[in-house]
Amino acid sequence: MFNDVSHGLDTAQTAYEAFMLEPHDWVPNNSTLPVILYRHALSPDSGDLASAFEVLFENNQWPPQWRDGIFDYHHFHATAHEVLGVTDGSAEVIVGGPGGKVLKISAGDVLLLPAGTGHCLQSFARHFQVVGGYPAGQQWDIRREALKPDELAAMKALPFPPVDPVEGQRGALIEHWLNKE
Repeated sequence: MFNDVSHGLDTAQTAYEAFMLEPHDWVPNNSTLPVILYRHALSPDSGDLASAFEVLFENNQWPPQWRDGIFDYHHFHATAHEVLGVTDGSAEVIVGGPGGKVLKISAGDVLLLPAGTGHCLQSFARHFQVVGGYPAGQQWDIRREALKPDELAAMKALPFPPVDPVEGQRGALIEHWLNKE
């Protein structure tokens, strides 16, 4: 179901994992853009992480839209790419749809989900919370069923900012989304 693309650690960049997810049942995932998980994008001890992520995402053209948890049912967004900055606590999140890959995320981590990526909160500790952001002009939806062919084509054609939500002009989005082969 998933294919590791890269496990990056560069002293000049935030450590990240990038991996592809194949379609799974009614969850389309994304056939061209990998999921990117940034580890410790912000230090969990740096104070008000929610505000810090909001400023970071806004400055990098991924305007934040809300603060909350992650839904505890499988869903995906067909009308927007999504960036989630973990502001408090920790969680296990299933990506890729039912039976998908379980990711352990904690305060300071960022999860970048291309449109179509299934996700679901499996468990959490403490007061788990994230800040959610989306490219300007994209409004998220909640999908729990297969897309029609025209909806799938529209999802695959969604644009995204030429800026990484965490690292700006450099970073995993530049490497794996903009410079994909």
